Amino acid sequence: MFDDDVASKSLGIELVEADGGRAVARMRITAEMVNGHGIAHGGFLFLLADTAFACACNSHGPVTVAAGAEISFVTSARLGDELVATADERTRYGRNGIYDITVHRGAEVIAEFRGRSRTISRS
Repeated sequence: MFDDDVASKSLGIELVEADGGRAVARMRITAEMVNGHGIAHGGFLFLLADTAFACACNSHGPVTVAAGAEISFVTSARLGDELVATADERTRYGRNGIYDITVHRGAEVIAEFRGRSRTISRS
């Protein structure tokens, strides 16, 4: 799935790993991602977390999409920061799943994201 993800790749997002309901993705904050306050625009942080979420919930095989998500911004990211999003599956039940994704810069938490997934096909 990530191989065909033009949106994520065009922002320089790299998939580090994805297997068994877990995924790790990383991205460097570029000048195009910084808002008028000189900090990373929240939409880009959401996109990084959402990419890790998508890779984690699709790591089982069937086509799975987001049913909903929310993000809490803990602190700001800045130009040049390398951010890592780590997605972990909390549970899958029927065609649904819940995933927690932490976006961090080193050991510092930047944002917490929770995604709800829905499997839409078996292959």
